[in-house]
Amino acid sequence: MRNNPWLVSLYAVICCIGMLIALPNFLSQSALDAFPSFVPKNRVALGLDLRGGSHLVLEADEEDFVGGLLQMHLYDLQSFLKKEGVNILSLRQMKNKVSISFFDSISKGNVIDKVRFFFRGIAFKLNLDQKNNFLITQNSDQDISIVLTPYKIDQAIARAIEQSMEIVRQRIDQMGISEPTIQRLGSNRILIQLPGEQNPSRLRQLLGTTAKMSFHNVLSNNRNKGFALGASFLRDNNGNQYLVEDKIQISGTHLNGAVARFDPKTNQPVVDISFDDIGSRLFFEVTRNNIGRSLAVVLDGKVLTAPVINQAIPNGKAQISGNFTIETAGVLAVMLRAGALPVKLNIVEERSVGADLGGDSIYKGTYAILAGLVLIILFMIVLYGRWGLLANFSILLNIILTLALLSLLGATLTLPGIAGIVLGIGLAVDSNILVNERIREESRKNKSVFYSLDMGFSRAYSTIVDSNLTALISTVILFFCGSGPVRGFAVTMGLSIVVSMFTAISIVRAMMIFIVRYKKIKSINIRSLLGFSLIPDHTTIRFMKARFVGIGTSIILSIASIALLFTHGLNYGIDFDGGIQIGVYADKPVDLSIVRSNLESLQIGDISFQSFDGDKNFLVRLKYQPGGSPAQARVLEEVKKKITEIIPFSKIPHTEIVGPKISRELIRKGVLGVVLSALAMFIYIWIRFEWHFAVGAITTLVLDITKTLGLFSLFDLEFNLTAVAAILTLIGYSVNDKIVVYDCMRKNMRLSSALSFRNLIDKSINETLGRSVYTSMSAFLSVLPMAIWGGSVVSSFAIPMAFGIFIAASSSVFIAAPILLFIGDWRFKNTTR
Repeated sequence: MRNNPWLVSLYAVICCIGMLIALPNFLSQSALDAFPSFVPKNRVALGLDLRGGSHLVLEADEEDFVGGLLQMHLYDLQSFLKKEGVNILSLRQMKNKVSISFFDSISKGNVIDKVRFFFRGIAFKLNLDQKNNFLITQNSDQDISIVLTPYKIDQAIARAIEQSMEIVRQRIDQMGISEPTIQRLGSNRILIQLPGEQNPSRLRQLLGTTAKMSFHNVLSNNRNKGFALGASFLRDNNGNQYLVEDKIQISGTHLNGAVARFDPKTNQPVVDISFDDIGSRLFFEVTRNNIGRSLAVVLDGKVLTAPVINQAIPNGKAQISGNFTIETAGVLAVMLRAGALPVKLNIVEERSVGADLGGDSIYKGTYAILAGLVLIILFMIVLYGRWGLLANFSILLNIILTLALLSLLGATLTLPGIAGIVLGIGLAVDSNILVNERIREESRKNKSVFYSLDMGFSRAYSTIVDSNLTALISTVILFFCGSGPVRGFAVTMGLSIVVSMFTAISIVRAMMIFIVRYKKIKSINIRSLLGFSLIPDHTTIRFMKARFVGIGTSIILSIASIALLFTHGLNYGIDFDGGIQIGVYADKPVDLSIVRSNLESLQIGDISFQSFDGDKNFLVRLKYQPGGSPAQARVLEEVKKKITEIIPFSKIPHTEIVGPKISRELIRKGVLGVVLSALAMFIYIWIRFEWHFAVGAITTLVLDITKTLGLFSLFDLEFNLTAVAAILTLIGYSVNDKIVVYDCMRKNMRLSSALSFRNLIDKSINETLGRSVYTSMSAFLSVLPMAIWGGSVVSSFAIPMAFGIFIAASSSVFIAAPILLFIGDWRFKNTTR
């Protein structure tokens, strides 16, 4: 038995390239700059939860946008019908539709034809599809309604989102924010991620403001008392009311410059604006014809200022004053230079992480990885002696190659992503344990060393592929059903699974063959450093005798868990419950009752608190406030201000706002992910084994999940997206563990056909007992440091994962196997009748 030199060379090249690509992640920037230009210098980008920053999701306001589209064409339609000699009784807009009434039914056909002609002309001008743009509904013989079709709305919003992305990018660039991420989400959302310490209130103003500016004549309230047609009452920031003409004298589209500065006369911040040629001419005419009257400067339906025109202004320049700070004046200037958004964007999700908190997360994550790695290395050495060193080498290689792939793909490493690497270490060990146990099993038969190696790898191969593929399926589903940092977990976990299969099947095999040949080893003796196996060889435990106790206990625990879910419920995190969440870090223990009484004076509804990482830190949770995204921003700032008054030396590095629409979508995706993952496991096991194996695995899986949910409820652990990631990972791991037993059963069915099904199951469990216990222990050791030192962010993943590993290992023996026996006995009775 020899290594193929071409394959060994290929493995070496892959490893060397991987190490070269991963190298920049371990070097300082100055050391990296000293390397030649051909050396890859890409590093794994850190997510916002590790380096701090802001995450926002903006959603187009469809109702406002549709209303604006109709309003934009309303006056043109009225003028067109008048020009065409069509007499109508009334033409009015009601939210997302236009209603036209006429004098008699005779003119109905003429009106409909003219309306169709008008909208087709608009579609032609905008280079849009001239069909399927609007729908005419006949309410009566003298009344019709015009609505835009969903096709037209989707088409228009898609165009508006594309334009909005460019405007948002210009606004961010002009504020000097580096390395922004701006992506389109679906058809009507924009994802924005801004690294570094940011001012959330400034970002809301910058990104959540449409910045649609216009200039209107102000009518005298006394002279025009009762005047309503063609005018509206608008307010300024101080609550002053103005009766403003609806007619736009000058549109903000004619602006070509805006600069914030201090006015030397008033020593107050102002914004100087200038118009283009058309705007300058219009501005001159408006100021010339309205001397002595007020001209309102309106931004998004609110009056910024309404100065009196003293003289005609011919140079196309003006000054906007108001209650500005230098920051708000600067943001307004940026928005005016970038231009107005073509659609109103609402902030439906906002998350902010301070740089200090990100640094703390990096420290805890690194500490958890190193601690888990040390435990695994020691465990493998104790378990397999010097051969365990080879397994440890493959684990280190697994981490390096995973980092290389992350760097190569330009992936972002998040805190859950670090958890994915840690768990990937456990899965890499899983493959090595399967190989070592198979080789140890073959070497006991007194076969040659190369035969033991060859048969050990060959017989472990199918189990490794099956178990890793089930975990990979769960990871892929998690990627598509998750969002944000949870996707980062799915990416690192998926890459780690692929790399562990490569290292276990290829690299470890080649190195073992090389060592055996180089050292001229005559027999492989894989021994524990303890001098004895933790699980004795050739055990003959009659597990199926305890099948009724095992299943009965499991059902009782699952029923108790379900009862707990109905009575106590789950502690839903902000991902699923929506609302506002504020992380507070104090310098000394805090009496939360005092904080509660002070915050309740703000009259902001129900307030809940949750301590974490000791008695100095706590979360404040508020329900989603009525009034949309502006109300959430206002309440968030009020609460932050009040907390800093109560606890002067506190820090608030972490805030989140999640709207009800986002939370509903996350719930739907979470449920869908769990269902799809279970269904995928069922189909895969049915294809690879038989249907009754699939039924046994999925039934056990349901019982495992209910117990895990019961743990969340019992200990009031936060149930969020990270918790869903833990459940989906457990689905893959639980099935992984059962496949090891199933694979052995399938082998024994071929080799020991004379055994009864009960004895065959007992024999298979005993043969795989060592592998099952060792793989469970290695996975448990990999997540244990995260559960202890990982902090509150990953505790909702690590704690249920550690619990789930224990549940999955025991359920493989005491639940899945007995269910398989019951189904086997049932099939036998039905076939013998």
